Amino acid sequence: MAKSKAVIKAELMKKAEAVIDELLDWHEETDRPNLTQVEGKVLELRQRLSEEMAVRPVPGPRCAGCGVEMRYKGMKDKTVLSWVGELKLERGYYYCDQCRTGLFPPGSTA
Repeated sequence: MAKSKAVIKAELMKKAEAVIDELLDWHEETDRPNLTQVEGKVLELRQRLSEEMAVRPVPGPRCAGCGVEMRYKGMKDKTVLSWVGELKLERGYYYCDQCRTGLFPPGSTA
């Protein structure tokens, strides 16, 4: 089941408040930061918040077996063998409670 707008907003506000607190703590600890330092810190925090938003789960894919929307179970690691050797990937993992099968998109079964 997809999260409501209110739940997503609450999660984002919590993350934004943590970033703001970190910026304020940094500002207190840094003796007379200049504009370049402030901009650098703000950009660093902005990038981190953007990265967190980019990995937010999208609506679950449909189970190939039963057609039910699969449930997001968080980020999982998977090691795959490629032409250049083993690669450790971290992506969203989805699970169908009805069929008891997992999916590690973009389409390989887990």
